[in-house]
Amino acid sequence: MVEGESGLLAISPPWNKPVYEPTKRRVSWPNGAVATVYSGFDPDQLRGPQHDTAWCDELASWQYPQETWDNLQFGMRLGDPRICVTTTPKPISLLRDLKKAHAKGEKWIELTAGTTYENSSNLPEAFFSQIVAKYEGTTLGQQELHAALLDEMPGALWTRAGIIRVESAPNLRRVVVAIDPAVTATEQSSETGIVVAGVADNGHAYVVRDLSGRISPDAWARRAVGSYHDLHADRIVGEQNNGGDLVRHTITTVDPKVSYKAVTASKGKHTRAEPVAALYEQGKVHHVGSFPQLEDQMCTWVPGEDSPDRMDALVWALTELMLTGSNLTPIAPIQMTGPSKWAGMG
Repeated sequence: MVEGESGLLAISPPWNKPVYEPTKRRVSWPNGAVATVYSGFDPDQLRGPQHDTAWCDELASWQYPQETWDNLQFGMRLGDPRICVTTTPKPISLLRDLKKAHAKGEKWIELTAGTTYENSSNLPEAFFSQIVAKYEGTTLGQQELHAALLDEMPGALWTRAGIIRVESAPNLRRVVVAIDPAVTATEQSSETGIVVAGVADNGHAYVVRDLSGRISPDAWARRAVGSYHDLHADRIVGEQNNGGDLVRHTITTVDPKVSYKAVTASKGKHTRAEPVAALYEQGKVHHVGSFPQLEDQMCTWVPGEDSPDRMDALVWALTELMLTGSNLTPIAPIQMTGPSKWAGMG
């Protein structure tokens, strides 16, 4: 946005060329205008500052789109605030909500779209013969070439239509809390995935809580243990690849009496996720309420990419419940209704 070939420094005329100070994240123009650079990887940077204008580039690829967007809105309180969003229309909830607002005739939003063909004068001929020709006529081409906002990413294992939502779950005979831990606990850390699911006597699984978040090990351990007791779970499952014994140690520090099982990702993420996605296709998994951030990850993850935290925790939970052949003694059944107050927490 600042230093790129089409960035502010490159396109500004000599008489109005800004000065960029990377260490201060600041761009300053001769007339006194000042812009501050923020990252979608650190939403808390936007807590406090006030602005009258914002330019959000590639919003659909931000690490934490909804949280960053919300914090930006709170600071847009100077003058006549305006925001310009330029992005590839990947099917995340935030973009879908903005498009719905526009479709309803909301006056505060304007929507424009441009195709790759409209930019042909700025692109080399080889780009069209090699890239455009390859994707024209495909679902991915609709997104990348024609700016169509799809329901899910082409090649994703899950579809939104395949997610079955229910208001409540039947009696659950097994409940597990699954954790995909972040290795570090800084402002730039990934989230720790925490998903709670259960299986009923009908053999179907029910996802009841998503407690994921960018939080400290002590905080995620207390969330997991709290749900373990609250929902009478019989096991906490934790991935040990990244954190080694971190999960076990942190969980048992909070409560040494919980039943804990360490799982190791011996297979590739695609291999682990595919059987779980098949359970959704078979109608054997239900979401008690709605989990927008989890569902975004499910429907936008394409095999070959790094798998996201919430989705990883979901895969571990459902693998333990439905695919391991575990024959634990059923616990006393519980009744879950939704969406719970914990849904989407984090």
